[in-house]
Amino acid sequence: MIEVNHLQKEFRIHQARAGLGGAFRDLFSREYKTVKAVDDLSFQVEEGEMFALIGENGAGKSTTIKMLTGILTPSDGDIRINGYVPFKQREEYVRSIGVVFGQRSQLWWDLSPLESFRLLKSVYKVDEVEGEKWLQRLIEELDITSFVSQPVRKLSLGQRMRCEIAASLIHKPRLLFLDEPTVGLDVLVKQKIREFLLHLNETENTTILLTTHDVTDIEALCKRVLVMDKGKLIFDGLLSDLKDRWGNGTEISFQMKKRTRAEELRQALGEMPCEIEQVNDYMLRVKVAHSEEMLPFVLSTVMSTFEVSDVKILEASTEDIVRNIYSTDREVVSHA
Repeated sequence: MIEVNHLQKEFRIHQARAGLGGAFRDLFSREYKTVKAVDDLSFQVEEGEMFALIGENGAGKSTTIKMLTGILTPSDGDIRINGYVPFKQREEYVRSIGVVFGQRSQLWWDLSPLESFRLLKSVYKVDEVEGEKWLQRLIEELDITSFVSQPVRKLSLGQRMRCEIAASLIHKPRLLFLDEPTVGLDVLVKQKIREFLLHLNETENTTILLTTHDVTDIEALCKRVLVMDKGKLIFDGLLSDLKDRWGNGTEISFQMKKRTRAEELRQALGEMPCEIEQVNDYMLRVKVAHSEEMLPFVLSTVMSTFEVSDVKILEASTEDIVRNIYSTDREVVSHA
C-alpha cells in the first residue's frame, strides 16, 4: 500500500541578522540556511495495516504526512501509495485516501454535517445507492444520529471530530490518515472513535496511519510503531519490540508470608540478571529486563521456593517508553 524510499525534504530558512543595522542589511541581502525536515526516510506498509508514526514536535512527522498526502513535494526520494505518486497524480490519488487533521475542519461551518456529507458525495462522484448505504452505516457506527442535522458551529469538539471522521470516509478510501484525531477529547469519545476504527479496519481492511501524542491511542489501535527524531527514522517495528528496547523492564512485587531477605531471593534466582529491592521484611521487588523470557522463570522459581501471599506485576507503560526515547541519546534502528 505504501512504499517510501530515501525520502528527503529540505527547507531554506531566512536567518535574520541582529539589531537595526542587521535588519537594514536584510533589506538588500539575505542569509539563508538549509534545514532537513525529513532525512533519508524509508519504510513499507502492507494493505490493512494500522500503524503509528510518533515523534517529538519538530521530529518531521507533519512534513512526512504532508508529503504522503501530496501536499508537499519531496526534495529527493520516492513515494508510491496505492499505485500513485502523490505529488504527481494528486487529483486521482486523493480519491483513494481519507485525511483527518485534528486542528482543521473539512466540514462547512454553517451547514449541518449531513449537508456536508451530501456535498462531499457529489465532489467524489459517489454512487447514489451504495453511497447512501455506506453513509447510514457511518452515521450509525459513529453514533452521530442525534446531532447530524445540527449546524457544525453548534457541535462540541467530540461531536465534530466524529463527523470529521465520517466525512473523510464518505468515498470509502483504502487508506486513512489520522493526525491527532483524539486531541482534546474526553475518555468516552476517544473510546468510541477507537472502537469504530478497529471495526473499520477489520471489516473493510482499511490501512490506517495514525500520528498522535496520546500513547493510549497507540496501545489500543496499533501493533507497529515508527518513531522519528530530527527527521530520521530511529525505530520501525512492533510495539512489543519498542517496549523491549526502551522500556524499564517489568517489576514484580512479592508479598511473603514469612520474613524474607533479599539475599535469600538472590540465592534462589541464581545468576539471573535482575535487580532485587528489599521493601520491608515481608515485601521484595524484582525488576527484570526482558519480561517475555524472564518473567515466567522468576514467578515459578519464587512461588515454588517461598510462601507467597500476593504478587503484583507492573510493566513499563508506553508513555514511559516514549519519554525514555526522547530523553536519551538515540541511534537509527530498524526492526521492519
